[in-house]
Amino acid sequence: MKKTFFTLILITIFMTQVKAQTNDIQLIEKTINYYLDGMTTHNAKSFEKAFHPSATMKWIDKKYEEVNAVEALSAYVNANDPVKTKTSIMAVNIAGDAANAQLELEYDTFSYIDFMHLLKIDGTWKIVSKTYATRTKSSKD
Repeated sequence: MKKTFFTLILITIFMTQVKAQTNDIQLIEKTINYYLDGMTTHNAKSFEKAFHPSATMKWIDKKYEEVNAVEALSAYVNANDPVKTKTSIMAVNIAGDAANAQLELEYDTFSYIDFMHLLKIDGTWKIVSKTYATRTKSSKD
């Protein structure tokens, strides 16, 4: 009897944690989709929903670069027309109130591979850092 009760408690705790993590994954995907919407439709307002206001964006293009993510991405989409983009969420990892996600934004001749770092701030997942690399497609892709 005690063993059965203990097993039921463990199952309940496990299922509660699984449900909480599933909910967090859905909320993280919602945040990421604000970013992806901003990139694909060139809707700069979406970035404000996805990123913390002081979020950074970092990359290497001949040298290390670092800027405010919202400002730089908004300037980019406001200055350029949207182009056909295929997007995918490749991975999401969660540890408490911290998470990371790997994304791909695929264009005709290249892809951006984004690594997003997120924090759950006041109950809302926000991207606090974006690092990315560019992958050129080969002629056989």
